[in-house]
Amino acid sequence: MYNVGAFFRTADAAGIDILYLCGITAQPPKGGITKTALGAEESVPWKHNWDALAAVAELRARGYEIAAIETSERAIDLFDWQPRFPVCLLFGHEVDGLTVALRDAADTHVRIPMLGVKHSLNVATAGGVALFELLRKYRTLSEAPGTP
Repeated sequence: MYNVGAFFRTADAAGIDILYLCGITAQPPKGGITKTALGAEESVPWKHNWDALAAVAELRARGYEIAAIETSERAIDLFDWQPRFPVCLLFGHEVDGLTVALRDAADTHVRIPMLGVKHSLNVATAGGVALFELLRKYRTLSEAPGTP
């Protein structure tokens, strides 16, 4: 629940449109979420869907690029990725990552570069890194000359 709360807080800070919570992911109101979200669970729009693949299909139909934040053979470096907005980022289970079906459903796999001995981050930390790099790229794109 603390990771979910941290996602709410980061989502608020980055100004995302909506946070999808899928499957067994904890949902507000829960003490652990409230403790780390510090009220962001009240300001960030969110939706629960038991079926993550259905949520992905809905977003794809609305023109979203589906990007799995996942270390895989086909993953590109977060800093090299040129997203196609709007974008939906997929984050998996803290230990098990994304299901094979969700990995297969993604248009793009994106990895966060790891320079140390460990090859993964806490899921909420990974969310912060990925969301703020995405925000940086969005701002750069929207500030480009000739952009409406």
